[in-house]
Amino acid sequence: MVILLSAFGIVLLGAFAQAVSGFGYALVTVPLLAAAVDPRAAVVVSALTGIGLTLTAAVRERAYARWRVAGALTATALLGLPAGLLVLARAPERLLSALIAAVVLGCAALVWSGARIRTGRLGLGAIGVIVGVLTAATGTNGPPLVAAFHSLGYDPRTFRATLAATFSGTSLIGLTGFLLAGQVHADVVRISLVALPAVPLGWWLGNRLFHRIDPVVFRRIVLVGLLGSAGAALASLAG
Repeated sequence: MVILLSAFGIVLLGAFAQAVSGFGYALVTVPLLAAAVDPRAAVVVSALTGIGLTLTAAVRERAYARWRVAGALTATALLGLPAGLLVLARAPERLLSALIAAVVLGCAALVWSGARIRTGRLGLGAIGVIVGVLTAATGTNGPPLVAAFHSLGYDPRTFRATLAATFSGTSLIGLTGFLLAGQVHADVVRISLVALPAVPLGWWLGNRLFHRIDPVVFRRIVLVGLLGSAGAALASLAG
């Protein structure tokens, strides 16, 4: 019961973060769920509970999304998916936690420094492959997308909409991979079903705040969210 209640609260917080910043769901839920259950289950639970959120957000924000960019990233993510599934299945739990921490901290450094990354055709292709690996291995596939979209100079509405469109595609291929790899079992389904009602509640609360934020504050929220997620991942690793 404690695990189920914790999962509900974690998913609520993740959906709130997603609505405000456009990317925070997996970055919040995976590290925190990994502290309550094993990292593999955390990745799958996050994917199962988050798929409806990303699809709904993509439909609602479709007029603001850069669909060609999202489509290209999803297509190249397929190339990285098999490697990510292999890591998820065979890597020790502490290695998965370390990978989560490294990815989140790396992106926090990129956003903090304001560094620009290559976002041409080859650059986006490479980012898509990385996103595919992270989708299956850790579920935390947002950081490279956050860095890329900041480099492209997207405003908050376009930023959130294009992330939602990309997440929709990667979530669908990720869930397909989890099913084929046998990672979806009774325990993760039970936890997901209990936590699922927290998703629309968290989104509703976060969406009310989103429309009251100016772009400067928005960027700060992105950075704080990344640093907070990195801290949670490191705490899980230390434990």
